[in-house]
Formats: sequence, C-alpha cells, structure tokens
Amino acid sequence: MTSTAAIWMTSRAHDQLHTELQELLAQRHIEMPNGDSDDYALSQALHSARQARIGRIQHLLSNALTDRNPPDDGIAEPGMVLTVRYDDTKQVETFLLAVREAEDSEMEVYSMQSPLGGAIAGARPGERRIYHTPSGAIMAVTLLDAIPYGPTHQATGEHEDSPASSLVPSR
Repeated sequence: MTSTAAIWMTSRAHDQLHTELQELLAQRHIEMPNGDSDDYALSQALHSARQARIGRIQHLLSNALTDRNPPDDGIAEPGMVLTVRYDDTKQVETFLLAVREAEDSEMEVYSMQSPLGGAIAGARPGERRIYHTPSGAIMAVTLLDAIPYGPTHQATGEHEDSPASSLVPSR
C-alpha cells in the first residue's frame, strides 16, 4: 500500500467505508486469552485482520476521488460504466469500473486489479481485449460503450441506454 494514486469510488462507497472504519475503531481491543494456544492464535489472527482492514480503509479514504467523474471520452477507466460483449458467448454485461471495497449497488463492480478490469482499462469502443480468468481460461471481450458514472446509475444501477447485464464467466 505504498501507492498514493487517486482511487475513484462512488460517494456511497466512500460513506460505507467511513462507517465501517468508525465501527472498527470503536471496537474494544481484542483480549488475548492466557490459556489455550489455539484460542490465543485465533485472537491474534482476528486482531491482525482487523488492523489490516483498518489500514486498508484508511488508505482508500485518504486517496479517494469521489467528487469528480472521468471525462466523457469513451475510454474505459475508473469511474466509467462499461458495456462489454464476451466474444465467445456474445453475452453483454454492463458494470462499473471502480474500487470494490464497499459497493452494494445493483450494478456489478470490477476493480482495476481484477483480470477483466485490468485488461479493459484504456480501451475505446470497438476494441477487443484478451485476459486470463483466475481459473486460467483465456477470455476475449470487446468494449461496446464507456460512459461516466452519474445520477442515472446511482438511481437505477444501470444506464438507460445500456443493454441489460447478463451472467458472465468468472472474473
């Protein structure tokens, strides 16, 4: 987490992360048991996981961009709602390219760290990109549309001009 690059996220994600951080910080420190080494190891692991999550949220919030949408230039980048076609099945999916940490909207969210998100970043409509799924499969996808996330998406989960989302192969 040494990167200080700006991280695009929705206002909703920002608010949810802030709430989660406040809840984690309000929790009392985990008491370490004195007896069973298994209980101690579990308590230590829970404490470490909590501290790591606090650090991750603080990093995200300190680098968050929530008040700016990317330019409406059709290029796939964080903050854009992308419509893609999976070339092998011809299925179409619409999703938001953003940080996945706290999203719970009706729209699917892919991060730049996901195989699809990393592969499609920088594409223009009509461009085909190839990526590897976690299972090792090779997928081809074509960018159909890229529009900035905005009020229409926040209310409905997808853009009124975009095709409906469909089931997709594993990310």
